[in-house]
Amino acid sequence: MTRETINQVLKFRDDRNWKQFHNPKDLALSISLEAAELLEVFQWSGSDTECQDKEDKIKEELADVLCYCILMADRCGLDMDEIVQAKMKRNAEKYPVEKSKDSAKKYNEL
Repeated sequence: MTRETINQVLKFRDDRNWKQFHNPKDLALSISLEAAELLEVFQWSGSDTECQDKEDKIKEELADVLCYCILMADRCGLDMDEIVQAKMKRNAEKYPVEKSKDSAKKYNEL
């Protein structure tokens, strides 16, 4: 995600003076609620696990999740690149290619 996109989300919030309402608890709740709305797109889809005919709704809900993640990172003073890169490093240690390739097993089962 570009810095320009992140700044656009923050500007939208700041232009409305909403930062005052954004505490970590409420932002975490909002992320969870928006993620549930994304999951709802797939409810009752049966064997259609892709739901390609619902791509617009998937985009909308995923964007909501991402926007709240930006707001949460900002509120907590976290650099998104830094925390994602740190997580990817930990994941690479837990899921080495030679053990995890083509496997759906959890790290403690490899």
